[in-house]
Amino acid sequence: MTGRERFLTALHNQKPDRLPCQVHSWMKYYLDTYLNGMDQFAAYDFIGMDPVIYASPTPKFSEHDLKNWVEDTKELGTDDKGDTHFITVFHTPEGDLTVKGAYSRFSRWETEHMIKTDADFELYRKYYPVPVGADWSEVIAARDRVGDRGIVRTFTRQYGQPGTWQSLTCLVGVQEAIMKTFDDPEWVHYALQTITDKSVKGIEGMGKIETDLVENGGGAASSTVISPTLHQEFCLPYDQQVHRAIHAQGALVVYHLCGGLMPLLELVTQNGADALETMTPSSMGGDCRMEEAAERVGDKLAFVGGFDQNEGFERGNLEFLRREVHRLFAAKPRGGFIISPSDHFFFGNPDTLKEFVKVCRECVY
Repeated sequence: MTGRERFLTALHNQKPDRLPCQVHSWMKYYLDTYLNGMDQFAAYDFIGMDPVIYASPTPKFSEHDLKNWVEDTKELGTDDKGDTHFITVFHTPEGDLTVKGAYSRFSRWETEHMIKTDADFELYRKYYPVPVGADWSEVIAARDRVGDRGIVRTFTRQYGQPGTWQSLTCLVGVQEAIMKTFDDPEWVHYALQTITDKSVKGIEGMGKIETDLVENGGGAASSTVISPTLHQEFCLPYDQQVHRAIHAQGALVVYHLCGGLMPLLELVTQNGADALETMTPSSMGGDCRMEEAAERVGDKLAFVGGFDQNEGFERGNLEFLRREVHRLFAAKPRGGFIISPSDHFFFGNPDTLKEFVKVCRECVY
């Protein structure tokens, strides 16, 4: 099989020739620090791994919408930890919305969320722009460059991060979103449907999806953040709408839960996703028990992830690496599994990643 055939076979929950592997995207810090500033294409080649390239289209917006949503970001300086602080003001015809946050060499985060009041959300509802088209040329170029060696994936476009519930938590904050489900559930449904409508309209407006796989979901939907009851009411119906739209535009869907997932497995099988990630083990803060997950829903979903990159990559524990790869491979013996780090990693000898690829190639169906 080619790398592309191998990945797509697994994503269709079928058995390829051997266990496919990927990384959960390359972090710029890792590329710059350990791989001399390589891009993701060169990094995959250097490690010897079939590529899964992360690439996104450039959305197109109407001039009218852009005039009504003007983003103005200013940096506020760097603190003694080396973190750079910023403020972003979104100007609309009826008022401004403000976000504050910071970023480091590793990540970016917000310290003040955009939506503080219901009136703020109305400004978002009225003026947050929805794509009316897309330039897929960079994605197509990435796909052509990869060829039969691998696949290209992207994510749904919402404010903050992919996933309707995830986007709401980025707008108002996780704690506020959860409290609202008890204090004002009607508003939460209204807000989630608003976000979903924008997402679906954008998916349809951007035309045929030129990637193989689209990521939706988010860690805020995990059972380490919300209960299965809240997930069923406030995630499931909106995920279903988004996944139908993605499928209609020609791509597969991977549902992203980078936290607890065991209490949600049967719910995820109802949302229309083709695959589930990141299968995070307890050593990484999740709760995935791969053997049990495969027994419960393995016939309905492909899995992506499962590997503890802290122990296997960052600490360079080769004995653990070999043992864990073979354990995860055996846990889903009928295929439908792409082994991958269960989250991003920032440290680790590249030779350890080469060993990871070597061990994965030993796992033949």
